[in-house]
Parts: sequence; C-alpha cells; structure tokens
Amino acid sequence: MAYVVTDECIGCKYTDCVDVCPVSCFHEGPEMLYINPEECIDCNACVAECPPEAIWADVDLPEDKLQWIEINGEMSAKYPVLHESRGPHGQPSSQPS
Repeated sequence: MAYVVTDECIGCKYTDCVDVCPVSCFHEGPEMLYINPEECIDCNACVAECPPEAIWADVDLPEDKLQWIEINGEMSAKYPVLHESRGPHGQPSSQPS
C-alpha cells in the first residue's frame, strides 16, 4: 500500500504534509504535489495534515480516482523532492526576522 495525492491538490499545494513525512517522498510539480510510491512507507502521517483532503491510501481510492496511482508514480519520477513545507499555494513560508 502507498498513499497518493489526488486532484484536490491541483492549484492548492499546501505543504504541511511534507513536514510530517519521515522519508521525504513528496515531489513538487508546477500545479500540485505527488507521492513517490516506491518511497512511501505507508505511515499515514500526511493524511491528517492535508487541508483539502487530497491524500488517500491507494487501496481506499474511489473508482473515479484510481488513475491517480499511476499519475503519482509517473510525476514523482519527473519532479524534484520537496524537503520542507511552504505556505499555501506553494508560497515561501514566512520566516521570523
């Protein structure tokens, strides 16, 4: 089992999930995040951190979202790993002065 990011993440890109991921399996594309299924350890930590509820266990995906398993696999190979969270919509987090 692995977790996948679905279409609820398109244009949103909250990255709270990245901070709780113990294996850095999130990749950032231009419109959304993707989970590398080979790196995901099925810890479930990211699910509760996703405000738009875009992260699902692959075995729990509704039938109309099954294509996201393949999409996450393909796109996570294409885009770089995201190691730290950013603000909503991919904006840099505010840093204390």
